[in-house]
Amino acid sequence: MPGSIKLPIPILPTPLELPRINLEVPSAHIPGYKPMVIPPSDLERPEGVKAVETTEQPEPPKLEIPGIDIQLPLPTAEVVTTATYAAVAAVATTTLATPFFEQIKKKLQKFLQGKIDKWKENRKKKKTSLTESKENEESLKKSK
Repeated sequence: MPGSIKLPIPILPTPLELPRINLEVPSAHIPGYKPMVIPPSDLERPEGVKAVETTEQPEPPKLEIPGIDIQLPLPTAEVVTTATYAAVAAVATTTLATPFFEQIKKKLQKFLQGKIDKWKENRKKKKTSLTESKENEESLKKSK
């Protein structure tokens, strides 16, 4: 073909032989639980069987965190209930009492500021009266 351009064919190096990496499918430990069996509410002891009295204290409940070898003891229901009541009472008291204390604070601040201003005025008056009395004494001494 007339007027066609001939492009040179590039010489490329052969690619490197890289080993193939085989990746295994990841697996995970799925936590499970033991099913809890709840007896019916009308369950009674058979006749002739006596109740076994135990003096053992039940083990306190603990929180087990997977992945960490730490067991945290959980508080009893009485402790949680008491803490909840105390927290609710503290928040309610603070919420209700804040407006009253703010009004008292404003009035007390105005009262104290008035007393401070009056004290400053009295002090200023005393200083001016002292300087005037000194000037009067000096003028009397000069006139003699």
